[in-house]
Amino acid sequence: MPDRPAPAQILGRITTDALALCRALRTSTTDQRALAAWVTEAQDLADTALYLFRVLAQHRPRTTSADLLLLERVAHIAKAAQDAGAELAAALARAVENRRRQADAVSERVVLVGPSPQQFIESATDLLDRIPALCRAIHRDRLVPPSPLTHQPH
Repeated sequence: MPDRPAPAQILGRITTDALALCRALRTSTTDQRALAAWVTEAQDLADTALYLFRVLAQHRPRTTSADLLLLERVAHIAKAAQDAGAELAAALARAVENRRRQADAVSERVVLVGPSPQQFIESATDLLDRIPALCRAIHRDRLVPPSPLTHQPH
């Protein structure tokens, strides 16, 4: 059976994935295929955070203030990732809508209403920027001890 990663390892993965997605959002072109991939990446990030939340909630025999703070921060990480995914999905929808309007336009001038896809992407980037800070706060406050690879069965 594969080993279950320690919470500290999962937080490390969440941080790495959030930083990589932020970097991609800041440096890549915004075509529709890239947007769809980024929506999926943000959803995967949220899934990982929710998995961590479930693991932590199940393995805490008592509920202390520190336990609740840890769960709150992990929930905020999951929410930021979910909200970023929603912003990216909105960017994708707006990009498709804009493209359709341009294709259907009789004249060369097309009026586009509402936030641009880039504005949604910037909002998603802001949300994703919060995730590494929340992970650092969890480590700083020693809510999850840094642990080496554990070899516990499922």
